[in-house]
Amino acid sequence: MKWIWALTAAIVIGALGGCDSQQSAPPDGPTDISADSGKPADLTILSGSENKPLEPIIQRYAHDHNLTVRMDYAGSVDIMQQLENNTVADNAVWPANSLWNTLGDTHKLVKHSESIMRTPVVFGVKKSVAAKLGWIGKPVTVEQILQAAESGRLRYMMTSATQSNSGASAYIGYLYAFSHNPEVLTMEQLQKPELQAKIKRILGTVNRSAGSSGWLKDLFLSKYDSYDGMVNYESVIIDADKELVAAGKEPLYVIYPVDGLAIADSPLGYVDKGDAAKEKQFLDLQQYLLSQPVQQQLLAQGRRVGLVGMSLTNADKTVFNPDWGIDPKRVLSPIRFPSADVLRAALNLYQSALRKPSVTVYCLDFSGSMQGKGEEQVKSAMRLLLDQQQAKQQLLQASPQDKTTVIAFSDHILGEWSAVGNDPAALSALDAKVNALNADGGTDIYHPAMRAFDIIKQQPNLEQSFPAVILMTDGQSNQNLFTDFTQHVDPMGLKADVPVFAILFGDADKSQLQQLTDHTSGKIFDGSQNLVGAFREVKGYN
Repeated sequence: MKWIWALTAAIVIGALGGCDSQQSAPPDGPTDISADSGKPADLTILSGSENKPLEPIIQRYAHDHNLTVRMDYAGSVDIMQQLENNTVADNAVWPANSLWNTLGDTHKLVKHSESIMRTPVVFGVKKSVAAKLGWIGKPVTVEQILQAAESGRLRYMMTSATQSNSGASAYIGYLYAFSHNPEVLTMEQLQKPELQAKIKRILGTVNRSAGSSGWLKDLFLSKYDSYDGMVNYESVIIDADKELVAAGKEPLYVIYPVDGLAIADSPLGYVDKGDAAKEKQFLDLQQYLLSQPVQQQLLAQGRRVGLVGMSLTNADKTVFNPDWGIDPKRVLSPIRFPSADVLRAALNLYQSALRKPSVTVYCLDFSGSMQGKGEEQVKSAMRLLLDQQQAKQQLLQASPQDKTTVIAFSDHILGEWSAVGNDPAALSALDAKVNALNADGGTDIYHPAMRAFDIIKQQPNLEQSFPAVILMTDGQSNQNLFTDFTQHVDPMGLKADVPVFAILFGDADKSQLQQLTDHTSGKIFDGSQNLVGAFREVKGYN
């Protein structure tokens, strides 16, 4: 009964387990939850953004106990790195999965870790598509998913394995499936060429990526007619199905890969700094979240609770809906996550060799308003991506197939340079070009964006990569040339699959950037507080 052993390890030991989806969600900034918002927080929690829907529950507890509780949202990789660097300023950590504590808590900072809830990482596929594939009510393997996607019968989305917990969960599940489901994945198995070839094939079938499971869900709903499904948490698929049904659309049918299923175990742990009073406040809150009434509320929100396997005997069938493929009595068999060194090696292998390659055009604002701090921040952020030693520390290193272009602009294009692959010398040369620039002149964000689409349009076999335009600006474009942009880009037929991701800070005109990102299914990232962090975050989306 391997699944029982694995589940017990994940829940009780809290060291190994599945992964989250809304993980690498962008840091959304702190949220104060308190009876008196004027007081400093009594407890602060560094949390994955997937826990946002639980804020009302915590708010009620804080109010009843005259406490202040603040949630500081961060991606799983950020939580891992803060643990690893011993820089966690919060009193507790609450990542989507024990995986990130396992990788990051090398200083043994976390204690009293308990799983608050769980949710499997699944395939949500339009029911009509699942029916055509013969998957309704049948066990489905990862190999069948690969074959369906490679044959063109399944177009789907999935988050980045190195920036999102749900993506990491699915990826590790693939590794187990294509290794013939070992008890524990080993370093030797990970290095097998035949395994890597299979993984590369299935990752190559992902049609759209993202750094956040929540954003992936929203993107899927907005592009419903262009995709057949998505890899995400069961709880997120439930949320998506509620919205689809309300909109009169066909819901997604949940597929649990029988040979590669991972489960996010949502561990809430205390970061010990020798404050006994703070520790008691934490334990009281944790006990409240684990109490029967709160666990029932979580169950009502589509989160799995309890310690008896993954069978849900009291689940509400309007939430855990069998018509959506969710059988509450189904006994799930999750994988057991490997050791920390194998996990880290697997994630590095994903980023550097196995993932679908990126075609990225960076449009960098070097107008006069960038002089000083802005110019320094842009150069520092680009160095993070182009210096492969720095990039590796953030799991952002380039792969041999990646294509990188930089367009520097003010009120005209200042220069354009490209590098192919992950050769450190070539990428350093690109960094040197950026570093030699000096900010001056006015601002035009539209012509560099149009030029970026020209470059991407010229790429052969574009469907075999994740293309994106990353536009960074701190100012308002002197002219609004959005119509020129649409007239230039729309005939290319690329706007549905080539997102513009905009990073703004300073006095940037959000309305101008919002037009560009909305038109291309992109997203705006706020770099006003941490431009380097925003650059790192946006890379999770391609």
